[in-house]
Amino acid sequence: MRRCGQSGAGPSPYAGAGSSTSSDRLVVRFTASLYGDVAERIGYAFRDKSLLRHALTHASSKGKRQDYERLEFLGDRVLALVIAEYLFTANPQAREGDMAARHSALVRGETCAAVGRAMGLDAVIDVGAREREKGMNLNASLIGDVMEALIAAIYLDGGLEAARGFILRNWQDLLAAPRVAEKDAKTFLQEWALARALPIPSYRIISREGPEHEPVFEIAVEIEGRKPMVGTGKSKRAAEQDAARGFLIREKIRK
Repeated sequence: MRRCGQSGAGPSPYAGAGSSTSSDRLVVRFTASLYGDVAERIGYAFRDKSLLRHALTHASSKGKRQDYERLEFLGDRVLALVIAEYLFTANPQAREGDMAARHSALVRGETCAAVGRAMGLDAVIDVGAREREKGMNLNASLIGDVMEALIAAIYLDGGLEAARGFILRNWQDLLAAPRVAEKDAKTFLQEWALARALPIPSYRIISREGPEHEPVFEIAVEIEGRKPMVGTGKSKRAAEQDAARGFLIREKIRK
């Protein structure tokens, strides 16, 4: 089986392969050879092939078939569970805030799209005739959605263990990669808030003191339902970072 990130070079059993952004993208035909090619790409062979067809079908190509949107809903939750379980088990000393921020990065749509592109998923998505004629651009959002739908299809076809194996196999490089650079406090705090469906942190200037050439700003960071935290700095950015850093420390989200 081809691992995520390996090239899908070679003759393709379906029309339109490799031309997902061009006007000559043709219809994807769900033939036996296509099912075999997809199984090679994703590392999983479906018993119920209608689930695979369902996962790869865009609403524009619906016809009498179902599209992937309901599967996407389920796949999003399965992916979130598997990644959360992995982070919890593999990092026994990690703080909740650290795990939440990393979880958010690993399950976001851009990450799903990157994994999908690496396995050539964009080449086998079935879109409608009008979209084919105008050369529909398979953007990251669409590919990420299809990846989530594919995860759900594998879950329904083979159970949680099959879905877990697929996810961990294709996310393994991302899971193993060291964090190259620690995120700045503002970015970390924003991701922490978004992971909990909280409003994005807001920053408010409390005061500006000192001479014009050497000001000192005092800025408060506020998140609904939490006590504001005030930071200081010689620029607005520095004061905002100081406030975010203080908030993270006070709430024991990050050391």
